Amino acid sequence: MPSMQDDVGRIDVTVIGSGLAGMAACIHLSKAGLQVLCIDADPTDTDPVGESLDWSAPDLLKVLGLPMEHLLERGIATYKRHVVFKLRDGSEQHYVPGEWLGKPPFNIDLRTLHVDRSQLDRAVRENFLQHGVKLVHDKVVQVETVGRAVTAVVTASSARIASRWFIDASGAGTSLFPRLFCSPVSEYGPRKVAMWDHFTVPESIEGTTLHADGDGPQYMEWIWQIPIHPNTISVGYVSPGGAVKEKRQRGLSIQEIFRSQLARFPELQGLVDGAVETSPRTTSFRCRVFDKIVGPNWLVVGEAAAMVDPMTSNGVTAALRHATEASKLIARYRDRRCLPSLPTAMYRRRVVSLAKFFNDGIEKVIYDWPIRNRIGAFHAGDVYTIPAWSVNVIYSRMRPQGFVATTLFRLLLASMRFALSIFFWFCRRSQLSSPVCATS
Repeated sequence: MPSMQDDVGRIDVTVIGSGLAGMAACIHLSKAGLQVLCIDADPTDTDPVGESLDWSAPDLLKVLGLPMEHLLERGIATYKRHVVFKLRDGSEQHYVPGEWLGKPPFNIDLRTLHVDRSQLDRAVRENFLQHGVKLVHDKVVQVETVGRAVTAVVTASSARIASRWFIDASGAGTSLFPRLFCSPVSEYGPRKVAMWDHFTVPESIEGTTLHADGDGPQYMEWIWQIPIHPNTISVGYVSPGGAVKEKRQRGLSIQEIFRSQLARFPELQGLVDGAVETSPRTTSFRCRVFDKIVGPNWLVVGEAAAMVDPMTSNGVTAALRHATEASKLIARYRDRRCLPSLPTAMYRRRVVSLAKFFNDGIEKVIYDWPIRNRIGAFHAGDVYTIPAWSVNVIYSRMRPQGFVATTLFRLLLASMRFALSIFFWFCRRSQLSSPVCATS
């Protein structure tokens, strides 16, 4: 079996996957002076989602050599100043970060970005290659281990790649190390399907728009409208997989399902009428969080560790945070035989706690019906966005790393999740016991 080291020399870190998390990890590791090799079956064969970023993402991209101004000048991004939630009856609610976030001690830039993910990934890849990272177009088919330590990976071309450290950035569809080591997993909500396309418009607005019915006991479906260029918007429909399957069994094509959903909203009807007849992009996913995402000489980052719901706008931020923190751990302890247990345990708890907070919150408050029907869709949006934005601000400024800071942050998240669970239980019980629910 050929050894890849014969061709590329010494390898300190092997990164599996060249998505956003994998590329970011490679850049951080290379800047720290480590020799990095990245394996990806086909880095260009992707259709990435995650075009609406939260307010923490620009600083994380800046560290990768992509400041906000640069992304705007190159046409990779547009400004995002707010989120608009629109119901089918024409009512709407605007969610704008409070001005207090822009003042000391927070000093948050109240602007964030929408991005063309394909162009963003290409820009990150340019920086990634400039840092001397070796990219191998291949697929990992076997992992060699001793206990819980990874010693080498074998690719489809029978190349054996050994290194001291490994990062799994293989994505949600693979999650190579968590599945290999049988990590417990927490899943949230049903399997969902997203279908989306890009449309040309005369002028786009500086905000993400979400369209939904908002009322009723059903699990909520929604449509996003994201301006990725001044005259181009991304429009997508997210639905439980079971609902899409039922429509497909009735003979509807993906294109027909997509267009019929957009046509339900007057503002989007014109897009359907004037668009070229093309089939939308599609992907299937289920939000979940793996519990064991660290080992003696490996860490898991990005969606391989935790798949957060796209409505949270936290996917890009989570991927970049994971990459930053995992890379720091390896760089700091590069001369040891294995990673110390306490720092890796803190990394795992931060990743898992944050992902559970965002997934649990969006499911209970927005997708499911009890809270949304009890207080109304717009107030439910407040109940979710205010804690979510606050948590991201606290994390960005506090940057918990050690035992004390991580524990305090986890206690905060656990308290908020507990309070939300109590509120969810109360709303569900009160509506099920009402005469209307009892007779329906």
